[in-house]
Amino acid sequence: MRRYLTLRIFAVVILIAYLGIRKEISPSWWSEIVIFNSVALIASLSILFTPKFHDRAARYFVSFAISLWAASSILSSLSSFTDFNIPEWPSDLGYVLFYPLMITGLSRALRITHSSSRLEFVDSIIIALGLTSIISIIFVKPASLTFSGSLSELFLTLFYPIGDLILLGLVFSLAIVQKRSRHNVLLALGLISFAATDFYFLWASVTNQYQFGSQSDCGWLLGFILISESFWHKGEEARESLRFNPLVASLALLLSASILVVSSLRPHLLPSVALIPAMATILLAFIRMAIAINDAKSISAERILARTDELTGLANRRKFISELEKFREGESSVLLLDLNGFKSINDRFGHDAGDDLLKRVALRFSRVMPNTGLLARLGGDEFGVLIAGDGFELAQALRATLSYPFEIGGEAISLDVSIGEAKNDGSGQILRRADEAMYEAKRAGGGVVCWR
Repeated sequence: MRRYLTLRIFAVVILIAYLGIRKEISPSWWSEIVIFNSVALIASLSILFTPKFHDRAARYFVSFAISLWAASSILSSLSSFTDFNIPEWPSDLGYVLFYPLMITGLSRALRITHSSSRLEFVDSIIIALGLTSIISIIFVKPASLTFSGSLSELFLTLFYPIGDLILLGLVFSLAIVQKRSRHNVLLALGLISFAATDFYFLWASVTNQYQFGSQSDCGWLLGFILISESFWHKGEEARESLRFNPLVASLALLLSASILVVSSLRPHLLPSVALIPAMATILLAFIRMAIAINDAKSISAERILARTDELTGLANRRKFISELEKFREGESSVLLLDLNGFKSINDRFGHDAGDDLLKRVALRFSRVMPNTGLLARLGGDEFGVLIAGDGFELAQALRATLSYPFEIGGEAISLDVSIGEAKNDGSGQILRRADEAMYEAKRAGGGVVCWR
């Protein structure tokens, strides 16, 4: 833990040292290539090795995004301070890939709950892509009429501010439903620092006022340090579930579909670059639908398993207690059943034979149960029954199902059951009374006892 703390402090120390060096000397290859970019790389390692943030995917995506940015910065610095003939496209590609990687990592870092993280992540990407389509329509068409550079230069000029806006919009849209915490505050400040520096860099570049290696570039490094520090603090739980995301995602989907319809009717009205995020939004909507259906099936299956006895397939104790509240509302009876002699059979023939015997007993009991009743295995060799009205006749029928023997290991084994019955009288003691009646039947050697 101490070496990780040293790693966090080291990034701040190097940044301060870089600022001090820049006041004394002009930019040089070792100050810009080595010292400047080492701050970003150390911040990336700090995120990667933090033991407090358990979502590995979030750490890997954000760490790799910052490392990719640092690698692109190194390539740009090499072109400025050396005679190497390095093309611009590798560094441009690294800066472009920084944004989707950062968006993906931050979407996971700010997720609200583990159970719904996949849907929240897809919703966030749909919102981001929808926002990209809208911004592209607003800015790309006018910019393309006045910009004199190539299409790739136009794309890069517009992509960076759009990427910064998407990052800020994504983070604040997710953070707004969470409690204020060090994690959220540091992350927001880090992104603000990075985006503000990016906007200043773009403005200074367009107005020919930017100087390579200026101290304003430290805003990027400060942003990375704050982002990395946020991963050393746990986020707070959400105030409530993220209910606005599906609504906003649906609106983004509707706008994207409208863009495609308008583009098909008027091909030259909208910029072609806006069609890519629009089509990606619709594709993600279908993916979201598949995830939602799969999650719904999983939740339904989990609910069934949570209320079902794994061995016999009957309702379990949780289901029995839950349904007991409903049966108390009217005239009803509770039966508690305990098998006589099951322990000796289980000890003699083994647990596998005992489990098989319980399955066969449950099957016999199920055959005489009315559709309106509930049969549950409460644990071990104890069963419970809920039935509307009087339960004495059903108790006799359940005992009668054990009147003919079971065959275990080639032997005929007889089994009996002790049953206690209690009627609902509104006192809330029905379960305790049925239990007392069942133990009275047990002491008598078996049979049915009604609580009086």
